[in-house]
Amino acid sequence: MCSDAKPLNKDPYLCCMRQLRYLIFPLWIFLSACEDTGLYEKVVFTPSATWSRSLEPTLNFTISDTSASYRIYFILRHTDAYPFSNIWIKIKSRLPGETVERSERFEVRLATDDKWLGTGMDDLFDHRVLLYRDAVKFSKPGEYTIRISHDMRVEPLEGVVNMGLRIEKVK
Repeated sequence: MCSDAKPLNKDPYLCCMRQLRYLIFPLWIFLSACEDTGLYEKVVFTPSATWSRSLEPTLNFTISDTSASYRIYFILRHTDAYPFSNIWIKIKSRLPGETVERSERFEVRLATDDKWLGTGMDDLFDHRVLLYRDAVKFSKPGEYTIRISHDMRVEPLEGVVNMGLRIEKVK
């Protein structure tokens, strides 16, 4: 064995590549979001992989086709250090031209007894979970506002890297 050999986990190149994945995937999602295809997707990062209740991202999107049906997905990326098998989220929505918010609470399953659901890469796991079983029709054209917050008892919520929404037109 060579005396100047470095262990793999100390290789600066590998450490840099691991950090780079936190930037490349969300950038790809941001660049792929496009209204013309009937798709809206926005992901918000948490500082230091910690989601506090004070971080309640506001997502705005425009609906012009009220005759179409849409599917709404919750997007979550977490580390394997996330301590729970589920997450409770609260989604507050406001229709165009209205001031009253509607609030809904969802439980999102993230794991079974022995493994994480979703797709995994190294120590990160991605989930894209359909929030409503049936497709949704928006009643008014215009700009919709949605705010997302976690509704867990633990504060802050460790291990959450990012969260967001995906809204796609049903073809």
